[in-house]
Amino acid sequence: MKPFTYERASTAQQAAQLAQKHPNAKFIAGGTNLLDLMKHQVETPPHLIDVNHIGLARVESTAEGGVRIGALVRNTDLAADSMIRRDYPVLSRALLAGASAQLRNKATTAGNLLQRTRCPYFYDTSKPCNKRKPGSGCSAIGGYERNLGILGVSEACIATHPSDMAVALRVLDAQVETVAPDGAQRKIALADLHRLPGTTPHLETNLKAGELITHVTLPKPVGGKQTYTKVRDRASYAFAAVSMAAIQLPDGRFQFAFGGLAPKPWRVEAAEGTAPQAEQILAGARTTPQNAFKKTLTTRLIASALKGGKQS
Repeated sequence: MKPFTYERASTAQQAAQLAQKHPNAKFIAGGTNLLDLMKHQVETPPHLIDVNHIGLARVESTAEGGVRIGALVRNTDLAADSMIRRDYPVLSRALLAGASAQLRNKATTAGNLLQRTRCPYFYDTSKPCNKRKPGSGCSAIGGYERNLGILGVSEACIATHPSDMAVALRVLDAQVETVAPDGAQRKIALADLHRLPGTTPHLETNLKAGELITHVTLPKPVGGKQTYTKVRDRASYAFAAVSMAAIQLPDGRFQFAFGGLAPKPWRVEAAEGTAPQAEQILAGARTTPQNAFKKTLTTRLIASALKGGKQS
């Protein structure tokens, strides 16, 4: 790990100002992803800004009937929150499907959303990676591709976003709230937070320089039957080969979001309804002999959800 300086922020705006003051600085809360990357020297931030003391660790109801989740709410606490378990069970289930209990005890809401989209080659600094060094090439393409993306990928990167929580938030139409160094605040639909790689896979979100996520908001509960299914190569502590957050609304319509398929949580609203079509959801998929199974697996997950819905 290379030397770095450290500073503790006391407010969200101060944290954003410090990030603006120190180019290439990183915010740190739980550090469950960042510290690993620093140890591997994949990330070498010259300055760390500790945001653990700026508040933002509460889950509150909103005037609109939804929920507002502080950026520093730990994954364990969010999964166990009574409002989340009652009104947004797909989110609680997705959180419990991710990582280990030790990691969930440290990982934060904003940190979970902002963990790096990655593949094994991203960690291997001896291999070319466009995310680490733009223009150097993608070692994953033509390499070990079994667990990598088939949707939204490009010739520059085929990594997948690892978050389970983000998939559930996507199907729930979540928004993130942010603060900028000048104090300006804005709301970003989760659908617009993460970027597809295109020719710039090192740019993973649409956050501006110094911008800090302060909250995640959920709309009024939609009810219905909510499930989270995660298929992986081993039973615990593994990223999804394919995961699916599914909601069958009281009127019989379905909403789906998927993990393990793309560089961001994947949802195709146009394919949803009373009879969602896997072909539409998977349109444009780019597969290899190693990961072509993901199309079949996704189709079967959708069929399973539809069958379960008809039986309920």
